[in-house]
Amino acid sequence: MNLPLSADRLWADLMAMAAIGGTPKGGCNRQTLTDLDGQGRALLTEWCAAIGLTPGLDRLGNMTFTRPGRDPSKKPVAIGSHLDTQPTGGKYDGVLGVLTGLEVLRAVHEAGIETEAPLMLINWTNEEGARFSPPMMGSGAAMGFFEEAATLAQADHEGLRFGDELTRIGWAGGDDPAALQNLGAYFEVHIEQGPVLEREGLSIGVVTHALAQAWFDVTVTGDDAHGGSAMAGRRDAMMGAAELVLAVERIALTTLAPSGEPGRGTVGRLTVTPDSRNVVPSKIWFSVDFRHSDEAALAAMGEALRAEALAVGARRRVAAEVDTFWLCPMTPFDPALVGHVRDAARRLAIPHKEMPTAIGHDAVYVARRLPATMIFVPCHGGISHNEAESITQDWAEAGLRVLADAVLAAAKVA
Repeated sequence: MNLPLSADRLWADLMAMAAIGGTPKGGCNRQTLTDLDGQGRALLTEWCAAIGLTPGLDRLGNMTFTRPGRDPSKKPVAIGSHLDTQPTGGKYDGVLGVLTGLEVLRAVHEAGIETEAPLMLINWTNEEGARFSPPMMGSGAAMGFFEEAATLAQADHEGLRFGDELTRIGWAGGDDPAALQNLGAYFEVHIEQGPVLEREGLSIGVVTHALAQAWFDVTVTGDDAHGGSAMAGRRDAMMGAAELVLAVERIALTTLAPSGEPGRGTVGRLTVTPDSRNVVPSKIWFSVDFRHSDEAALAAMGEALRAEALAVGARRRVAAEVDTFWLCPMTPFDPALVGHVRDAARRLAIPHKEMPTAIGHDAVYVARRLPATMIFVPCHGGISHNEAESITQDWAEAGLRVLADAVLAAAKVA
């Protein structure tokens, strides 16, 4: 079908949204439930109102915009992602998925096309987890994996509550988040956040499944001591933590799937107590993020970390505790929707490959309840969660055209 899709209009929208929270290095800082997030939401609402979409807003701040289908009994075919960013984020992570969906709906509106099923655009709240943890709160709670009350009560590092901040910026709605479990299908376009597509000269990733993930909190406790005290006899929490941080890398590289693929391990945050230059730290807390294509291997990584903590604790006379913070199983995407994406890329003669995602997305939580899939486009150098994140307009257009084709195949044209 010859839709009036406009890559130029999509690119202009991306640049306009990026100006809200734009950083001097060309990235974006539009963290969830900040005033800037509120401004981004208002701009999206303005764009959607211009094509007559019906807005919805639930108690978690998840935003929906719906275009009716010919058959109101059919469940909506949704397109979504998120507008919130990391503190030093880029212009495209999440935002590309929302705005490609908007452009598909604009083109359908301009062509006067009627689909059998309704079409819906979704902006999920707090995908990034930068300010409120864990990530994907809006989609996770809507799909029933987090309790709504606990999500609203979650505090950021300054003690500000999710629900209070949502109300403060004016985006607390009255709709039931669980209503989003009534979708017929869900599509999400996203930058790959990895180097594979660019390296192989491909424009589309047909995403088949999401890798399993496990997050841990590690706390190492010793004793304060003067920086001038003798090294012998110290119960130095920092040195114990340093061994465990290095163990994270070693465990990830040596825990292999049956295929021989290693895992992935990241220490992203670390806090020091008492955080003084000339005091031996008494307490270190740090985060661990493990990911693997094999769930048994992922479980083995967690057990290996706990074993390392026991050994380091005994050797250095410190207490080293490993607590599970969050788990996400390996999640397959819906074969029929994956097929729509694959068929669209073939019909449009766009170079593509099937691949997993090693990164959590709203689509992963949705896929645990409903038919869902993802479409990847390349990003330069695989760089993301970084102000240097960049893509080409041609890559964005490839994602847009494959998305439009796949969505209309799922929603069916009346």
